[in-house]
Amino acid sequence: MWRSLWPTIDRFSLHHFRYIVNQLREIRVVDKRNREVVLDLLQSIVEIVTYGDRHDPAIFECFMEFQVLAEFVRILKIGGNSGIEAPLLQYLSIMIQNVENEHAIYYCFSNGYINSVISHHYEFDGGDLIPYYVSFLRTVSGKIGRDTICLLVKVHQDTAISLPLYDEALKFANHGEKMIQIAVRALTLNIYNVADEMVYQFLTTPTASAYFSSLILNLKNKCLHVDAIINGVKESFHEKKRDLLSETDRILDDFYYLKDILCIPEQRLNKLVTENIVNMLILPMLLTLLNNRLSNDTGLSAITCLYVLCRLLQVFDGTNLVNVIGSAVLFSFMPPNVTDAAESVVSARLEQVNGLAVCYQEGEEMVDLQHEGAENFMMNYVLKHSLEFTELSSCFDSSPLENSENEWGGIFSCIFSRNHSLMLGSLMLLFTVADSKDLHYQLAAKIGFSQVKTASEMIGSTFAGHIQKIVNQLLKVLASEPPLSVPILLHAAWFLRKLLVFLDQKLEDNDCHLFKTSYEVSCGHLYEEFDRCWFDHIPDVLKSEWANCKTALEESSQSKDPFFLLELASIQNPPSGSMAFLLLSSFLLLFMFLLFYLCCLLLKSIVLPPASFLFNISGNTGPAFDWQRMVDCVK
Repeated sequence: MWRSLWPTIDRFSLHHFRYIVNQLREIRVVDKRNREVVLDLLQSIVEIVTYGDRHDPAIFECFMEFQVLAEFVRILKIGGNSGIEAPLLQYLSIMIQNVENEHAIYYCFSNGYINSVISHHYEFDGGDLIPYYVSFLRTVSGKIGRDTICLLVKVHQDTAISLPLYDEALKFANHGEKMIQIAVRALTLNIYNVADEMVYQFLTTPTASAYFSSLILNLKNKCLHVDAIINGVKESFHEKKRDLLSETDRILDDFYYLKDILCIPEQRLNKLVTENIVNMLILPMLLTLLNNRLSNDTGLSAITCLYVLCRLLQVFDGTNLVNVIGSAVLFSFMPPNVTDAAESVVSARLEQVNGLAVCYQEGEEMVDLQHEGAENFMMNYVLKHSLEFTELSSCFDSSPLENSENEWGGIFSCIFSRNHSLMLGSLMLLFTVADSKDLHYQLAAKIGFSQVKTASEMIGSTFAGHIQKIVNQLLKVLASEPPLSVPILLHAAWFLRKLLVFLDQKLEDNDCHLFKTSYEVSCGHLYEEFDRCWFDHIPDVLKSEWANCKTALEESSQSKDPFFLLELASIQNPPSGSMAFLLLSSFLLLFMFLLFYLCCLLLKSIVLPPASFLFNISGNTGPAFDWQRMVDCVK
């Protein structure tokens, strides 16, 4: 009864806010005895300020009058070992996140209060302070704009010398916790997206730009870790696959982060990041392949190089990186043993590949990058050099490819390698480059895998005279006895199917004979399985495997995951089930290849092979196979 006569306190009133602020200003020491009291005061202030931002402008006027942010900084400094830093940072984050008035945000960032909180000396050893601190930094970065970021920059003689928000965040760029890494990267992107001249000048200084070099260096270390997993001897295949998936996910995260940076419309930033990617990542990997080495000076294997380059092309948009890789791939297709003169030219070409980044720099110096059309001019300048480099290679395009793979340099040595991972990886790189929508049309014509369809259009293609040889290599993989593992057969069949699209005529006689023989042997093996105990299950297995093989063979180049290269390289014979299952899969792939080839012949009105080739699977030693029954099974 008596309580109803007592006046109620409006906890969101200006009067109560003044009372809370005065209580906070009276605090001289923060220790474990008064820690909870101080936290209650801080929480009340944040709640009232957030309320006032939407409903009572007078509250924020009082907030500025009493310089409450200065009180937050003071409490932080006298906190000692009370453990008040984490909740104080949390309350500040909540307040900054919820304040929407531009005038209020501008005040919070002025007078150096936020920089004082950022630059405060924290004890990060152990505990959970780091997540609160990084979350606070990210919250601040989410509120910056062209009018406010200048308040956080330290300037000396009209030159930005420091950005504490950026500098302190980068200290946690390689933190082991994933969420902290994500927060730091989100913060950096928020800063990069602010189109402020002073900030961009700071970001391109040697000290600040070292972050991008460090980013690429860490990316290379992850690639080395992939190599270490592949070469590990103690882990099982499934353990290796799990570790490889985890590590490649981290590499992909880096790629998408770099892509986000390159999508920012700032020429200086793009140039800086592109140069680091090209000089520290792409060119060393390309030179590993061009020089026909299993690994480069850093110990990175050719398989990992192929995987990373394929993934890079699938992730990144834009012409620069695609055309650098496409040009370098074309430079490598020259036999190094033709003549001494040719050797010197090849050597010169490799040096010019090393200088591709210099070409970009020269092109940029020749034009004003801000001028309309400057980027196209620079690209044409580089392509002019690239196409000049490839002129001499045309004289080798018609050279016979009958020597061993050791006599060939560049990716040709991988294509005709006995290592199936290298062979499939090099083809994967070529198809990924050719299918890129950003590849220059002249380079696309030189490669000839994507836009070139007929023999007349393939005259200028570097690969025009070699596709039959590549097809023969893939047919040998499918015809291996005993059959290779199912993954190898699947991917070899995928490439074979893609290459047949570019053949304007039927297979050569020796290829037809090779396929016919392997097909008959495969059918014979399958026929033997009919007498075994699992005969009744064959139709069901055929149906399921037909769907799996069909899906795998129809996958596009851009959506095809090059992770299979690492799987094949991690263990020579990955588990693939019983021998009966392997024989069945081998037969299905050969059968599908036959159907696809026949469709190509029908579309081009070429005479079909003889009937004996289609139906007599056991030669003179047995009856013809019941094709109708088989087709009915796999429909």
